[in-house]
Amino acid sequence: MRWDWNAVGDFMPRFWDGLLVTLQALVLGALLAFALGLVWALALRSPYRLVRWPVAAATEFVRNTPLLVQLFFLYYVLPEWGLTLSAMATGVIGLGLHYSTYTAEVYRAGIDGVPAGQWEAATALSLPRVLTWRSVILPQAVRRVVPALGNYVIAMLKDTPMIFVIGVMDMLGQARQFAAETFLTVEAFTVVGIAFIALSFPASLLLRALERRLVR
Repeated sequence: MRWDWNAVGDFMPRFWDGLLVTLQALVLGALLAFALGLVWALALRSPYRLVRWPVAAATEFVRNTPLLVQLFFLYYVLPEWGLTLSAMATGVIGLGLHYSTYTAEVYRAGIDGVPAGQWEAATALSLPRVLTWRSVILPQAVRRVVPALGNYVIAMLKDTPMIFVIGVMDMLGQARQFAAETFLTVEAFTVVGIAFIALSFPASLLLRALERRLVR
């Protein structure tokens, strides 16, 4: 086996296109996961069973089924019911929905970790419930869970190649297409592997530093 630098040069324009798609799916998916996760966490704390139980059942179902199956369902089954999404939109929604069930547990742990005295102080001040959540509870809860949320972003990054199966040309998709056309597999997949390490490892170090800073 001989390394072909010309093949690397030929692949790089496609790689940059795939990297852009990967980062776009990651950022949008993470934002969706953060937003939906907070919604699920608040719903799971609802005093009403008609709200709490369906959300608990739905999040457990999503959490315990493979992301790949969910992507296929969103992309191939929903059109049968009249809802057709682009491949990119499906990938973002699939990633965001799947990881929202995990971020919901992170948010819930953060909320449970807020000292009871904070709730009592808000009650003593007669703060409205919405203001209590917005100005007292959530700022403290989110600060506690930032490192855990960051870990799920890294996990999502490593799951983004799955969106290739529904036709999204991310880094892996570009590598697969390049390899199919040129039969040069080593160079393309090695570049993609190095790219994932280059993205995830510094992010892990940053999260560790952030966690140490927040724990002080």
